Amino acid sequence: MNGEELKALRGPLILLAVIIAAAAGAIYYTDLLRKQTETTLTRQQAQLREAQTRMQRSGDEKGIIVQYADKYRQLEAAGFIGEEQRINWIDALRTANASVDLFGVSYDIGAQQPYAYAAELAPGPIALKQSRMKLDFRLLHEADLLRFFDALRGQGAGLFQIDQCTLRRTEPGGALRYQPNIAANCELAWITATPDATPGGRP
Repeated sequence: MNGEELKALRGPLILLAVIIAAAAGAIYYTDLLRKQTETTLTRQQAQLREAQTRMQRSGDEKGIIVQYADKYRQLEAAGFIGEEQRINWIDALRTANASVDLFGVSYDIGAQQPYAYAAELAPGPIALKQSRMKLDFRLLHEADLLRFFDALRGQGAGLFQIDQCTLRRTEPGGALRYQPNIAANCELAWITATPDATPGGRP
C-alpha cells in the first residue's frame, strides 16, 4: 500500500475512531444511567416499605388503643393511673375502719418514690411510683385484719401492696367486753402509674 492510498484511508479511519469513541461513551453513559436508576428504585422501594410498615404500625396502635381504652379509663378512675390521690386514700381508710367497726386508724404517708420492683415488671414507657404508708390500729381479733384490708380494697381508691404487718397482743384496759385485744402495725405501698417517655418524669 503506497502513500497515496494511506492518505485516502486517513479520513475514514478517523471517522471510524470517532464513531467507536462515541459508541463507547454512549454505552458508559447508558450503564451509568441504569445504575443510578436502580439505586433510585431501590431507595424508593425501601421508602415504600418503610411507609407501609409505619402505616401498619399506626393501624395496630389504633387497634390497641380502641381495644384497651375502656380498661385504661377504668384504671384511671380507680386511681391507679395518673397522679397519686392521697385524699382518696385517707377517705378509704376511714370508711374501711368504720365498715369493719375497728377502733380507729392512724397513718403516716411518706414521699413518693420510684416503685421498688418496677424493673421486674418491665413497664416500658410507664413510670411506676409508690408512696409508703404506715398504719397503726387496734383489733378485736386477728380476723379483723383481713376484713379491714378487704374493705380497703373495696373502696376502689387505688392499688396498694401490703409489705408487712406486725401483731401484738395487748393487755385488757378495763372490764369492758368490747375492747381491742391486738395492736396492729402495717406498712403499705400505694402504687401509681404515669404514662411517660422517660420513667420518673412528667407526662
